[in-house]
Amino acid sequence: MEGRSQGSETTAMGHGRPVWSARATFAVVLGLVLASGAAWAQDGDGWPSAFDLLASGPELGGGDVPRAAPPRRGANASGVPPEVMARVLTEEGPRPVPMASAAESGPVVAPDAETDDAPGPPGRRVSAPRTRLVEDAPRPPFKAVPVVVAVVPGLVLHGLGAWTAGDGQTARGLFVAEATGLGLLAAGVVPLALTGASRRTVGPLYAVALTGAGVFSLSMLANLYAVISPAFDPGQVPDTLPPLEFDLGYQYVHDVSADYRNFFALGAVARLSAVRLEASARLAPDDGNTLIRAGAAYRLWGAPERTPGLGDGTALEVEGFATYHRYPTEGFTLGGGEVALRGRYAMERFGPRFMGSFVEGSVGLSLQGYSYPGRVDDDNLYGQLLYTFGYGVWLGRGGPLKGEAVLFYDHRKDGLVGGMRGRGGGVVGSFGARGRVLLTERWGVAAEAQVGGALMGRVSLLYAVGGDT
Repeated sequence: MEGRSQGSETTAMGHGRPVWSARATFAVVLGLVLASGAAWAQDGDGWPSAFDLLASGPELGGGDVPRAAPPRRGANASGVPPEVMARVLTEEGPRPVPMASAAESGPVVAPDAETDDAPGPPGRRVSAPRTRLVEDAPRPPFKAVPVVVAVVPGLVLHGLGAWTAGDGQTARGLFVAEATGLGLLAAGVVPLALTGASRRTVGPLYAVALTGAGVFSLSMLANLYAVISPAFDPGQVPDTLPPLEFDLGYQYVHDVSADYRNFFALGAVARLSAVRLEASARLAPDDGNTLIRAGAAYRLWGAPERTPGLGDGTALEVEGFATYHRYPTEGFTLGGGEVALRGRYAMERFGPRFMGSFVEGSVGLSLQGYSYPGRVDDDNLYGQLLYTFGYGVWLGRGGPLKGEAVLFYDHRKDGLVGGMRGRGGGVVGSFGARGRVLLTERWGVAAEAQVGGALMGRVSLLYAVGGDT
C-alpha cells in the first residue's frame, strides 16, 4: 500500500484530498491525433488523365466495377477523339460510347447469375465486399540495415530506419510526431515545475504532459514497426465480431503489501450496432478481495461494433463504467464511477508500412469514495485522471481466426495493479501487454500481463455466441 499512496495524486489506498481541479481538467480537450497520410491513385506507371477517369465510368460506357485489367496500349489510348470529347462536354444530346478493341477493353464483368439453390434479389452486388476502386500502394521490401538503424540511433531519432530504407515520407511523419510529443511534454512538465504542481493547474498540465509522453512513445513503436512489418503479411480488421462473448480464466497478482494472490477472472461482452456492453469480475477465494466493473460504450464515429470490417478500424466512442472493490482484510470498500473518451486510429492511413497496426488512447475522469465500517469523515471522496495509450496489431487475415494484441500504458493508480513509484517520489501508472484471439467461430483465448505497483498475469478461455453475421 505504501508504494501506491505516494505522489501528487491520491491512490486507491491513500486518504488525501485530490490535488487537481476537475473543472480545469474538463476544460482541456485531449487526444492522440496523427495526421492522415496523403492518399494517391495511380494507373499503371503514370497519373490518369481527366478523360481516362471520365471514360472509365458508366457515363461514357465504361464500368464502375473494379477489375484487374491490363494496361492500355499507348499513353493516351482512347476510343473517343479529343475533338469529339470537347463537343460532348459542351453540347446537349446523346453522347457517343467510346469504342475499344477486345484486347484494350479488358474482361467483361457480369452480375452474379441466380441459381435455383441461391436465388438473389435484383441488383445484386457485383464487386466483392471490401474491394477498393483504388489499389493499395505496394508494400516495401524488407531490409535488415534499416532495422538496426531504427534501434540505434532510431529509438532517439524516430524515422531514421524508414529514411535508411528510402522512405522519406514516412521518415518525415515520424520526425514530426516525435517533435510534437516532445513539445507537448515540455509544455506540461516545465509549468508543473515552475508552479510547484499547484492544485489549480496540476490536472490540465499533467494531462498535457501525458499526451506528449504518449505521442512520443507511439512514434517510437511506429518507428520499429515501419521497418519490421515488410518481413511478414500484416493482419487485417476482422469482417465481423460475435454479438456475445464470455471469458473464464485465472489471474495472479503479486503485491508485497497485500495477502491476495489468486483470482478467478470472469467477463462478458455484448455488441450491438453502436453500443458495447461490458462486465468483469475478479474474485480471490483465499482473501475475499472482490473487484467488479460494469458499463457501456457508445460509438460516435466508425464502423458498427459487430461489423468492423466495413471500415479500417478507426473509431471514436464515449464510455462509462461503475466499479466496486471490496478489501475485506484491509477493512474498507471502494466504489464509484468513471467516464472517458476513447479512440482508435488505423495506422495504414499514415503510410503503407503501417498496414495491420493501430494506435489507441483514452482520457477521462473517475470519482470514487471509500466506505469504512466505523465513522466516515469528510475526506473519503476523491477523483483521479484516467489516461491510456497503446500501439497494437490485428491478428488474422480472414477466416475464423481474428483478434488483436496491444502494448499499452495505463495511468490509473487504483485497482489490483496500481502505479509504480517514480524517481522523483511521484507515482506513474502501469505498463502492460494484452491480446485476444478467436481461434474458431466459437472458441478463443485471451492473455494479459501488467507491471505497476504490483505484478499481474492473466489467461482466459473465450466462448463466442452468435458467430459471424
